[in-house]
Amino acid sequence: MLKGFKNFLMRGDLITIAVGLVIALAFSTLIKAFTDFVINPIVSRFQGGTSPGLGWQLGDEGNKATYLDLGQFISALIYFVIFMAVIYFLIVVPYRHFQARRGVRAFAEPGPLKTCPACLSEDLPAAASKCLHCATEQPPTEGAVRR
Repeated sequence: MLKGFKNFLMRGDLITIAVGLVIALAFSTLIKAFTDFVINPIVSRFQGGTSPGLGWQLGDEGNKATYLDLGQFISALIYFVIFMAVIYFLIVVPYRHFQARRGVRAFAEPGPLKTCPACLSEDLPAAASKCLHCATEQPPTEGAVRR
């Protein structure tokens, strides 16, 4: 039983995912600090005065629960864009390159699709001879490669 658990933990895919998640968490912390201590003060500066941030007070003055803080939303949006760019360029692109060297297409664009004339499902591969959903015979598509 422990041998099977060890084999499960030592699978290459699981290790790759675990390393990717740890790296993503580290970058998340770094980018969060950047948005909190660099972006937020810049956005808040545009409000001016003694306002708590870029936004509007919807209720009683000084009540943080009714303050519509657009500055925090802009900061979160910038955080998200930076975080996704870091993940893409530092994890996805190298992983795709590594998998291509192994002969595996990771994060590849799906092939051409066609629509079934019987049930109108739109997710059939262009080379399919039968529909996945209703099992009707499909007319051959020009340019489709048959194997």
